[in-house]
Amino acid sequence: MSDDSPILADVQDGVGTLTLNRPETRNALSQAMRPALAAAIARMRDDAQVHTVILQGAGGAFCSGGDIGQMLDPAQAGLPWRERMRQLHQWFPALENLEKPVIAAVDGPAFGAGLSLALAADFVLATRRASFCAVFGRIGLVPDLGAMHLLPRIVGRQKAKELVFTARSFGAEEAQSLGIVYQVVEDAEALQAAALGLARRFGQASTAAIGMAKTIMNRAFEQDAAALAEMEAYAQTMCRGSAYHQDAVQRFRDKQPLRFDWNRDA
Repeated sequence: MSDDSPILADVQDGVGTLTLNRPETRNALSQAMRPALAAAIARMRDDAQVHTVILQGAGGAFCSGGDIGQMLDPAQAGLPWRERMRQLHQWFPALENLEKPVIAAVDGPAFGAGLSLALAADFVLATRRASFCAVFGRIGLVPDLGAMHLLPRIVGRQKAKELVFTARSFGAEEAQSLGIVYQVVEDAEALQAAALGLARRFGQASTAAIGMAKTIMNRAFEQDAAALAEMEAYAQTMCRGSAYHQDAVQRFRDKQPLRFDWNRDA
């Protein structure tokens, strides 16, 4: 993929990296970026060698949100805009529900749709200069790209309303206190190292088991306990029959180190 592509996709040593690549607009989510991002997510989903995905932005910004310039196009008013919004909902769930750990590496702004992209990740790492904002209200819009589903589930309904109604920006430390950010690091260099280090720690884990656990937990707020128990039973049965589990049991019997031990690999 050429360096002038709006989305750069790369795979090295089992870690897939997706880079939003419009630094001149602080990686605003343009119409051209959307199908490119959808294709890149599908590539990461279908590549059996990829165990973890890092989502980042180029040029010192994560994503400044939707492309305001394109919003000003009168041809996009009415039904055409509705169709484009519906197209977002075709690929965004593929990112949110990707059955591999997704790490958002946030440097600079994660505003509007950029906030939504970060919320879709399983882990958000941020530099001290990162900033977050449900900015939609500043231009008379409501949150989109899944924000109204994800934000209340992460920060609670009252805090989500405050962030949406006020459309105020907040920094990495507050985002961490709210449960949005997993880890705050000093700068862009430390961010790259932390994201890659976290991603590599999943290299010896069972991607299938993590994927099934993620799928079930992503539905935990919509299902009752009985439905989740059924999903758990099916998933556990599938995992029990996997070669990964059989190998782990044999290692335990032979008093050999397990392939995946988070405390040991730290």
